[in-house]
Amino acid sequence: MEKTLNRIHPVSDPEATYFLQVSWEKDLGTGFGLLLSDCQCAWTGTVFEADISREAADIEMDREKYVEELRKALIAGEESAGRYNFVIS
Repeated sequence: MEKTLNRIHPVSDPEATYFLQVSWEKDLGTGFGLLLSDCQCAWTGTVFEADISREAADIEMDREKYVEELRKALIAGEESAGRYNFVIS
């Protein structure tokens, strides 16, 4: 299993610091787990392969392109800094 951990500052609260851990088996396209923490609380979730396919279809984006955008937003870290915004609600 592969994992990444990134520090994020959501646009919804720029002064706050969150840590986002993403874990996956083969690649993001087969699904992945998320753990989000503000160092006081933690939230977890799972995104399944079917969820990824459905979301790509809903926004009318090629599935492979959608998975690549997920990779850039969730695990690329510094490579994509400033290109993606996070909102915590």
